[in-house]
Amino acid sequence: MRHLHFLHSFLAGASFSAMALFAAGASANPSVLFDLNSGRVLAHEEAFQRWHPASLTKLMTAYVTFRAMDAGELDLTSPINVSKNSASEQPAKMGYKPGSVMNLDNALKMMLVRSANDIAMAIGENVGGTEEDFAARMNAEAARLGMSDTHFVNPNGLHADDQYTTAHDLALLVMALRREYPQYMPYFSIEGLLAGKKKLSNFNLLVGRYAGADGMKTGFICPSGFNMIGSATRDGRTLVAIVLGEKTAVTRAELVAKLLDQGFANQNIGAQTVAGLTRYGQGIDTVRNVRDEICPKPVKGQKAEQPSEQASDKAKSPFLEKLDHPPKLIAVGLGNATGKVPAAYAAAIAAGKVPDVDGIPIPTPRPDYTASTASTIVPEASAKPAKASQVGG
Repeated sequence: MRHLHFLHSFLAGASFSAMALFAAGASANPSVLFDLNSGRVLAHEEAFQRWHPASLTKLMTAYVTFRAMDAGELDLTSPINVSKNSASEQPAKMGYKPGSVMNLDNALKMMLVRSANDIAMAIGENVGGTEEDFAARMNAEAARLGMSDTHFVNPNGLHADDQYTTAHDLALLVMALRREYPQYMPYFSIEGLLAGKKKLSNFNLLVGRYAGADGMKTGFICPSGFNMIGSATRDGRTLVAIVLGEKTAVTRAELVAKLLDQGFANQNIGAQTVAGLTRYGQGIDTVRNVRDEICPKPVKGQKAEQPSEQASDKAKSPFLEKLDHPPKLIAVGLGNATGKVPAAYAAAIAAGKVPDVDGIPIPTPRPDYTASTASTIVPEASAKPAKASQVGG
């Protein structure tokens, strides 16, 4: 049974046409639409159904990292070392070899714009000391934020049976990120990266195409389907739409855009807040797995077509049209790691908990680099397209 909920004040005061508009945009899968400034929920469906987060996990990886910076453990110029473990992660990935070193600023851009699983793991290992210790910090932060239906196992969102969250819990995380760390929000609205000669577009198809779009993150693995959190700001009002389990990268973008459109068109709805939303639904303690629906086994004699974060050019959608301006590409790469070694990583090395640190040099700080979320923009003409990534974006 579908659980489509519209808040009491909306039902009491909205017109039939407005109600029909929202219903037309509803999804059978989990979704939440809310106002960031007030915390009011405009619409929600299956909001407490446990779901595999895929790369939406990286929002918590970013949040834990921002908290670590607040605590003085590292800064944006700190070195992020690529271990054998992180380099071996599945795509989407940057593909740097073990022993490579970048600064945290560039690592965050690669993780949040291109959803690189190897870089997310490297951030986790460096900020937490080990993958396991970082996951423990992720779960501690989730508990502190009230994300009672969430459990993390790794920092990048590659599949684990016991890694799950809900649309409601993700809304709590988004509010914490946006309200506590506005200075880092430009990361989420970067249109694309330039890594060497490779042009790497943002998997979020709304960025640069939807009026007011300013983030935040996408995610895909077969067990989760195509997940997306999209936000937009118009006339000082910021709305956030969370959609889980869509069938393609295009349909998730279209559904998020439709929900945002409906929210902006209806100013006076929503009585409950994200924090005050009452848990509901049947079977919600079981993590739903949609692998068979999203990635069905191929018919004998036929080649299976693997779904991808890289939206297919065959699909027809306004969110696949070329941008109406030259894409603003931010250059990223190795080096420029002039800051302090992350405290947990240094402690893990001292304790012998980093197995492949031998031969990985710890950079000597050089006072010649200042990290910024608004790095140099590189002309689009100098870039070449990158290959499509399969999972994790």
